[in-house]
Amino acid sequence: MFGKKKTKSEQPITPEELSKLNDKQTAHPSVRKYHVRTDAADIVRLKKRRRILGIILGAVTAMLAIIFIISMLVTKWGDLVIEIDRPAVAKGISLSETKDFENKSVALSAKQALDVTNITYNWLPVDLDTSKDGEHNGDNYVAYTFYVRNDGEEAFPYDAVLDITGVAKSADEACRVMIYKNGEMSIFAKGQYDDREKAEPNSVKFIDDKTVYRTRTEDFEPGAVDKYTIVIWIEGEDPQCVDEIRDGFVRMRMLFQVDDEGATQSPFGDYYNDGEYVEDTKNYNEGQGIGTDTKPQE
Repeated sequence: MFGKKKTKSEQPITPEELSKLNDKQTAHPSVRKYHVRTDAADIVRLKKRRRILGIILGAVTAMLAIIFIISMLVTKWGDLVIEIDRPAVAKGISLSETKDFENKSVALSAKQALDVTNITYNWLPVDLDTSKDGEHNGDNYVAYTFYVRNDGEEAFPYDAVLDITGVAKSADEACRVMIYKNGEMSIFAKGQYDDREKAEPNSVKFIDDKTVYRTRTEDFEPGAVDKYTIVIWIEGEDPQCVDEIRDGFVRMRMLFQVDDEGATQSPFGDYYNDGEYVEDTKNYNEGQGIGTDTKPQE
């Protein structure tokens, strides 16, 4: 008995037809791109990996940008900061790291000294006030020389105040600050731990817990220049130079101001908490000024 005649679609595919079909499929762009052996699942996984890689690269780029910005801020602001208040700027006071005032400014900052250990006064160079202008830190101490000039048209008095703006692990207990003003030197230290009214040997007592030094210049004439050098170190012979202050820091700011009711503000707003003292023992690794790796002197 004869069956129904098979249509063309029901006929077995010939080897020649199968070869043509494979050639047509492999010619498709997506197949050429991902190769014939790559199936749909592999393509999806590849696209997913590329997407994740793009996200990771974007996050890393953003993180590097943030780190760069932070490093620039630290470099700009430093942790020994010299500033002029607004009224003093209006009067004509300017700052410079060099006596010729080729690059004058209303704010300067000294480079940080990190991972320092304690030293003593006798170990310091004797020419710190004359050897170099600007930042000239040495082993285990900060040294910074700068100049103040009256660029105005009249004489006036000014005050300069050096404040502690941040401290961690009580590093200020063993800190020493040596200040030269026009060649005249004095050393300052916090009052003795057991008697705050009593100065440490061979030093002048801080004015208070916050204020290290204050000076006044009368009749600062037009064109007059005052020279300052500030040196900071951890004094190994201080009784409070103990292991408990290891990894601490001290931040300081010197503000030049004139007689004016509004003369207490920094020209940079409240970036430095308007000069208020900050006791920071939790985040002391952020923005170290003069850091310490203190060990008692033997």
